[in-house]
Amino acid sequence: MGVWGQFEYRQIESGDVRINVAHAGTGRPLLLLHGYPENHRMWHRVAPALAGDFHVICPDLRGYGDSSKPDSDPAHITYSKRRMAADMVAVMRTFGYERFGVAGHDRGARVTHRLCLDFPDLVERASVMDIAPTLHMFEHTDQAFATGYYHWFFLIQPDGLPEHMIGQDPDYYLREKLRRWSAPGAEFDPETVADYVRCFSHFETIHASCEDYRAAATIDLVHDREDRKAGRLIRCPLQVLWGSKGFVNRTYDVLSVWRGYARSVQGRALDCGHFLPEEAPDEVVAEMQRFFGEGAPAE
Repeated sequence: MGVWGQFEYRQIESGDVRINVAHAGTGRPLLLLHGYPENHRMWHRVAPALAGDFHVICPDLRGYGDSSKPDSDPAHITYSKRRMAADMVAVMRTFGYERFGVAGHDRGARVTHRLCLDFPDLVERASVMDIAPTLHMFEHTDQAFATGYYHWFFLIQPDGLPEHMIGQDPDYYLREKLRRWSAPGAEFDPETVADYVRCFSHFETIHASCEDYRAAATIDLVHDREDRKAGRLIRCPLQVLWGSKGFVNRTYDVLSVWRGYARSVQGRALDCGHFLPEEAPDEVVAEMQRFFGEGAPAE
């Protein structure tokens, strides 16, 4: 188990799914949400350090890791960010928290965005890592985006096409994703990657992850456009971190874009590729300790 030996594991019910959760530490609650195609273990270089100051709670999102993979539906509502965000509220309430901080990377950052909009009274502070908002990215699609983020358009294809193709060699597909999205020379922990492969090698996980992306291209956009029409912005302080050697940095004026979606935005690029918590863990820990420590009650 390595660093995860100090974490306690629980299975938490959220409606029709069970969410696998690792947690440790004491202090203010901090929810950490992983990205694709990984699971909660992506925080292995960050979570133990943060557990010295926070109660760190690391779930597997529905469809990923050792959480439930519920049957999908034609409208992809089952894997909408709204459903995933509601899962996280159930997790935090099980621990007795009605107010908490949340940080998300990649897909977890998109769940974080939805959490902030759907449950504004629950989220005290939020951090999103290496994303621009889903709606902005789809509405500014061009050849560079379609090339760099080809998987967005591949994974949403219907009739089991991506599931079948990925399922032929999920180990290769996952490791190639890590290589392509990270900075040259980035090193991933072999034991952690082996666990990613273990989870991702099941057809149910491959299918659920495709449904996550199908939801992003359909029902999630409906929700995002409803928010824009209503003028809803993220109300809590928002930290945005991204990799200086990745696609997001090359493509967007990141802080400027997020200021169109949130009231209070701060952040910067870190010297790494897409996988910030694994490529630049010391910088991530320092940034998160500072940001989530702001406004803490005096002891």
